[in-house]
Amino acid sequence: MLSPSSALSRLPVAMASLPRSEERRDAFRELDRLFHAQIASFTGGLAPSALVGALADWAVHLASSPGKQLELVAALAQAVRDNVTFAIECAGGADSDPCEHALPQDRRFRAPEWRQYPFNLLAHGFLSVERWWEAATTGVAGVSRRHQDMTTFLLRQYLDTLAPSNFAATNPQVLAQARAQHGMNFVRGGLNFIDDVARRLSGRPPAGLDTFKVGETVAVTPGKVVRRTALAEIIQYAPATREVRPEPVVIIPAWIMKYYILDLSPNNSLVRYLTEQGFTVFMVSWKNPGSEDSNTSFDDYRTEGLLPALQAALSISGAARAHMVGYCLGGTLLTAAAAAMARDHDDRVASLTLLAAQADFTEAGELMLFVDEAQISLLEDMMAEHGYLEAGQMAGAFQMLRSNDLIWSKLVHDYLMGQRDAPIDIMAWNADATRMPYRMHSEYLRSLFLNNDLAEGRIKIGGDAIAIEDIRAPLFVVGTEQDHVAPWRSVYKFNLMAANCEVTFVLTNGGHNAGVLSQPGHAGRHYRTATRKRDEPYIDPDRWFAMQEPAAGSWWPAWVAWLSARSGAVAAPPPLGDADFPATDDAPGRYVLMR
Repeated sequence: MLSPSSALSRLPVAMASLPRSEERRDAFRELDRLFHAQIASFTGGLAPSALVGALADWAVHLASSPGKQLELVAALAQAVRDNVTFAIECAGGADSDPCEHALPQDRRFRAPEWRQYPFNLLAHGFLSVERWWEAATTGVAGVSRRHQDMTTFLLRQYLDTLAPSNFAATNPQVLAQARAQHGMNFVRGGLNFIDDVARRLSGRPPAGLDTFKVGETVAVTPGKVVRRTALAEIIQYAPATREVRPEPVVIIPAWIMKYYILDLSPNNSLVRYLTEQGFTVFMVSWKNPGSEDSNTSFDDYRTEGLLPALQAALSISGAARAHMVGYCLGGTLLTAAAAAMARDHDDRVASLTLLAAQADFTEAGELMLFVDEAQISLLEDMMAEHGYLEAGQMAGAFQMLRSNDLIWSKLVHDYLMGQRDAPIDIMAWNADATRMPYRMHSEYLRSLFLNNDLAEGRIKIGGDAIAIEDIRAPLFVVGTEQDHVAPWRSVYKFNLMAANCEVTFVLTNGGHNAGVLSQPGHAGRHYRTATRKRDEPYIDPDRWFAMQEPAAGSWWPAWVAWLSARSGAVAAPPPLGDADFPATDDAPGRYVLMR
């Protein structure tokens, strides 16, 4: 790639050869793009202007708020008193918990070793610093909510790097390991680090994940590819029962990652579970886009994936309607497609199931910190060179949302403790990332996240606007309690937007992926559920949560019962493929293997 300095040195020559002002503007814009792409390579895709703007907004308003300043001075004095009191208690032999005021999900200092002196003082002092900065970056009058959240996020990221748990000399667990093993944990940790770097440079999967091979140990539910388009392969799975429901289940996964999150190992495969419950299942397996796909639009995923899957499923099954399922971004696409079908009086949808999917993005959580005009423009300049967003760039943003769990705790565990977690299938899937086409990703961020066009009726499909309230098919909507990608209160908004249809909302424990993979027998699972009829009033999410008692176990059986109640009588299963959509490759097909 041409560097900004090289481009600048050649600019006079280039300008002399440009006869028209339009071409001159294009040359200037190209220089900007090259420069911005270079900046993005150093910032990981974060726009410096957005970060500086947020910090400046906070700093200016804090500087002009003497009351807030006095409040912070008082909070600092109280923090010093608390730390001194804690130190005196510890010196007197008290078994004081340094995590008394820590957030429930913060597990960094929970181990018994952190109750020992002086490590309990370090943990207590660090947590008090975190609380003080939380107070300093929130509640400053005049600061926009977005800038407040971004400032808090940035300060938290910075403080997380300084946590005493991240350093061998201040982490009692690491020191205990070093004493017990005579420092061999550092030797193993060094070897782990060298191995990880070598794997990253060579493009190999993380350590231990080589054993998970698509089509051999994961994504092994038997089936056939019955259709292939420029963007998708349509897989039909073999029946597992002697009789099946007449309506097929058509699953639209997200194309941010590969489809087999829903067909991992046999014990936690949602696909296998559905076939064992007497359903004929079709799955969309998306292509991993390359430079040739840079102009692929958001709607292309509907016309080249969702609609071909529905057409093939109905042709092969002989059914008039299908149960449609969308996961994450696939659920957003399905919502738009279903609204367009409702507008056009297309009644081929028997029901809609949306798994951790959003259509209203006004409360899309901390991911919104990465979405504004400056961030999107920088991403567009990054993507312009190759025509897509690299998989690692998307994964990095998600990791930052949970840096304690996904970054720092892993570094301590692998490199300071010298340990390796036993590999599991979902880790292998998570490492098997995909790219995002330039045009689609730009449309997705601008239209959905930035402008909220889908929820507010501004998206046009087939030349005409669509409205979610036109949907009449019953909805089964699943949110997860610890979701950082699609926060459950954002998912819950389908109760507002889909006011003209029955909505069954399920809230399960777990995160964005683990909450969906909630197979029967999974230890520690619970869920809440309730159905809102078409003529019933709206209940806000917090009141809804308080009203619903949790049910132990997996939500999968409740979903199957819901689907069955909206299906016809069982009959013999359809063949794999038909004359119009013949069965070809064995599942999982070719696209899922693309790198």
